[in-house]
Amino acid sequence: MTGVLRDPVTDEYLRRCADGDRGLLDAMSAARLPTALTASMHGRFLPRPMFMPDAEILGFAERINALFDLLTSVPDRFFGGDRERYAGAVGMDARRAAYLARFTDRPQRYGRADLYHDGTTFRLLEFNIGSALGGMDRAQISAALLQVPAFKEFAAEYRLDFVDTGTQVDRALRAAARPVCGERAPVVAFVDGNGAMAPYLHLARSFQEMLAGLGVEVLLGELADVGFVGGRVTLHGRAVDLVLRYFGVGDFLDDPDGVRVVDDLARADADGTVVLYTSLAGELYNNKTSLALLAELARRGELTPAETSLVDGVLPWTRTVTAELFSECEARRGELMLKPGADFGGAGIVAGWLVDDNEWQRALRVGADCGSIVQRRVVPRGEPVIDPQTGQRRDWHAVWDCFLTPEGYAGSHIRALPAGEGAVIGMGVTAAARTTGIFYYPAAA
Repeated sequence: MTGVLRDPVTDEYLRRCADGDRGLLDAMSAARLPTALTASMHGRFLPRPMFMPDAEILGFAERINALFDLLTSVPDRFFGGDRERYAGAVGMDARRAAYLARFTDRPQRYGRADLYHDGTTFRLLEFNIGSALGGMDRAQISAALLQVPAFKEFAAEYRLDFVDTGTQVDRALRAAARPVCGERAPVVAFVDGNGAMAPYLHLARSFQEMLAGLGVEVLLGELADVGFVGGRVTLHGRAVDLVLRYFGVGDFLDDPDGVRVVDDLARADADGTVVLYTSLAGELYNNKTSLALLAELARRGELTPAETSLVDGVLPWTRTVTAELFSECEARRGELMLKPGADFGGAGIVAGWLVDDNEWQRALRVGADCGSIVQRRVVPRGEPVIDPQTGQRRDWHAVWDCFLTPEGYAGSHIRALPAGEGAVIGMGVTAAARTTGIFYYPAAA
């Protein structure tokens, strides 16, 4: 959405860069980023950070917090507490629904909302609830930029600030582990599904490095590396206080040994000898279909007026794909995206405006069979970036991530693509994607 009015801090930053301010143009390349973060990104950093008025980003984060509370209230309010029936309503197969139904606690407030800014406001694309989150290490970009003299001076002039996601995660993990380890720093086991860690090991090491800098030791492993010795949970033979859950129900349900390990972890958590963070209760909401169900409840008038206003103001038109919707979806192909309910990282998404009628009809039929949703396309505003090498200015499209921990808003980072180079913006989708940090500023600045 090129031509949308932008905030004055962005305009001033771009003006100085266009006038040849090498201190700002080269700020990102001059920033001393942590070793593991640099290795994990392979140099894929945007030349500048993004800026936003504090009221806009912090205000929208409060709405995402409210949406979390609303979303996690649905099984009790509309399904009589029957989580198995709720799981079926959001498209889970019977085995997953039956397994997860026993986790009746409210999940911890821990997640990442993925947002587009359409030039007027933010809109929610998806909501990842649970501890298996990428990108938490990238607030370190903003911290590193503040050590670059030219950028530090600009930041002081406009009173730029940011929320350090690493610090918020550190606080959340220490608070959660306190019943086990008291006031000492916890030993944290970052545990993924068997065979699942290898593709993301570079990202896990960056997360590990970030928390090490805050005084928390993180061990990396998979479910097969978990042991139980002397009443303690271990990883690679080391006793741990908290298991940071990067595995989902799909990682172990077909593996009897994996099920036994997870069941034992859940029992150890209940016994107070370890903290399983986050609870498997979060798996009930960690799919796109749960948002579609919320939108349907709003459409039917089953939410309060305030709740309906919240859903309509945050979420673009979103529905679960059914045969009854085929005609409407076919007519609106040019403005809709089809998304698998449970996949992540942009996998399986079909953009209606990029396929013909026959391909779209086939995608809808498959989507109806496998629990997909359709969502109205949100066109992100153009974010101008000046190339430090060529001086050329080009618009990029950005996903603004918004992290949550029990204390609320836990910071953001950016994933971006050159405008027009893809319907899905993700670091694992295309090598053209770049990342950067964000800063907010008081509107009076």
